[in-house]
Amino acid sequence: MIAGLPMYDLPGLRWAQDAFWQLLAEALRAEGFEEVPEDLTRPADLAAFWRAPDLLFGQTCGYPLMTKLPGQVRVLATPVYEAPGCEGPLYCSHIVARVADAGRVLSDFLDRRAVINGWDSHSGMNALRHSFAPLAEGRARCFAEVLVSGSHRGSMETVADGQADIAAIDCVTYATVAAADPALTERLQILASSRRVPGLPFITNGAASDEKLLRLRRALRAALAEPAGAEARQALLLAGAVDTNEDDYQAILDMERESAALGYAELR
Repeated sequence: MIAGLPMYDLPGLRWAQDAFWQLLAEALRAEGFEEVPEDLTRPADLAAFWRAPDLLFGQTCGYPLMTKLPGQVRVLATPVYEAPGCEGPLYCSHIVARVADAGRVLSDFLDRRAVINGWDSHSGMNALRHSFAPLAEGRARCFAEVLVSGSHRGSMETVADGQADIAAIDCVTYATVAAADPALTERLQILASSRRVPGLPFITNGAASDEKLLRLRRALRAALAEPAGAEARQALLLAGAVDTNEDDYQAILDMERESAALGYAELR
């Protein structure tokens, strides 16, 4: 079996991810799971990791969950993060630009350069598309160019360095970067925030039974309540989790459909 928490695995937070996993692994063994990995997998290929038949515990983005992974994974729970922009299990994206940029509202950035972390990202792509869809008004494109950075931090650096002008950044990532590298976020301004939707779900493999899901959820609750994990959870901004399922993530596809209905089906 394998396990991983790749979505917020920033280098400065890996100690906290590992510490949280050790408590969760102990709780899983207490629930009767026998093949619990000692260490987290840090996958280079996220798509293969999510689809692995031996995935015990993982985390994915809501957009691939709904567009690429139906029937291949099961949702366990949605984490609750203590970050500006979060509300219970819901999160948003902050639409950011350089502080030095004269633009102050989204319409100021039409025909400018955007950057996204990846085409399959809700927080980086889908949320940005939905935010600009009301401004498209029949335009062939909203941006002069759309760059791909590979990560939210990469997008933040790309905007701060002037290689792009605007990006949508997961508010949990933004908060963790602000704590670890305030010099970077001090170079950015938040123009707006996207609609809130359920955050990045914890998942297991698609063949998991309902009984297995119940045991995984019990173990997760136990790990989240363990006093020994307080420091790690605080560093991760992780305050809890709410049991959810795939239906709760329909809100992400609603945003995609709303963008298409406004004539802006493709971010460009």
